[in-house]
Amino acid sequence: MTRTWQIKDRALTIGQRTLVMGILNVTPDSFSDGGKFLSLENATDHGKRMRDDGADLIDVGGESTRPASFVPVSAEEEIDRVVPVINVLAKALDVPISIDTTKSEVARAALDAGAGIVNDVSALRFDFYIADVSARAGAGLILMHSRGTPATMHRLPAVADIMHEVTTSLSASIKMAERRGLKRESIAIDPGIGFGKSQEQNAELIDKLDQLKAAFSDLPILIGTSRKSFIGRILADEAGDPAPADRRMYGSMASVAAAVMKGANIVRVHDVKAAIETVKVIDAILGKTAN
Repeated sequence: MTRTWQIKDRALTIGQRTLVMGILNVTPDSFSDGGKFLSLENATDHGKRMRDDGADLIDVGGESTRPASFVPVSAEEEIDRVVPVINVLAKALDVPISIDTTKSEVARAALDAGAGIVNDVSALRFDFYIADVSARAGAGLILMHSRGTPATMHRLPAVADIMHEVTTSLSASIKMAERRGLKRESIAIDPGIGFGKSQEQNAELIDKLDQLKAAFSDLPILIGTSRKSFIGRILADEAGDPAPADRRMYGSMASVAAAVMKGANIVRVHDVKAAIETVKVIDAILGKTAN
C-alpha cells in the first residue's frame, strides 16, 4: 500500500520502496562520528556525499543523545551548529532536510533555514511546542518513542511489555500533535531502538515491527538501528567486549534488512551506500518497485 507523507513544500511517496535517511551529526560527542563534521565544509561535503550515494533524506543534528555521557547543549549553540549546514544543503540538494532536535527554538530556526522535517526523539515529551512550530510551517514531524532522558534512560528498569509501552506512548504523542494543529498525514513514527530499552526489547521491537505497522497503518514507520550499542553487544568478541561503533556496519545492515522485511518504510543510517544496496535487495524480494 502506498501513501504520501506531507512535509514542507512537498509530499513523499511511502510504501513504493524503502527510503534511506542519512545521518549528519554536527556534534563533537556523538557516539559514532562525533567531531568528524563540525566544520561547515566537512558537514556540507558529507551531506552532499550521502546524497550522491543515494540518500532520500538528510537528518542534521546538533546535540548528541549519547547515553551516560550526555552533555546538554543550549538552543543557541545548537542553532549555531545546524543552521549554516541546513542553509547550504537545502539550496544545494534536491532531497528533504530533517532537523534532529527536541527544542522548538531550534526546530523553528532550522525550518526557516530550509529544513522540511522535524525529528523529535522525545515525541514531544521535552517540548510540545515542536508540534506548533511544525504545524505552522507545514513540516513533517517524526515522533520517536523514548523513556527518561539521555542522561537517565539506561538506568531505568525495563518495562514489562515494550510493545504496549511503545504503542500507547506514541498514540498519546500523536494525539497531542494533532491537538496542536499538526495534520496526521504529516506525522511519521519511530519505535526508538536503544532509547530506554533492554537488549532483548530492542530485538523484540524489530521482530514485531509488523504489529506496530498494523497499529498505525496510515503512518510511515522510520527505524534507526545504525551502529547502536545493542548491535555492538551482539557482535561482541570472545572476551565479551562489544564491537566498536566503526565495526558495526554489517550488523547494522542485517538489522535494516530485518526491519524492512517487517514493514519499516524509512531507515536512518550512517552508511548510506550499504543501506541503499541492502534495501534495494529486500525491496526486490518484497516485490516493491525501484522508483
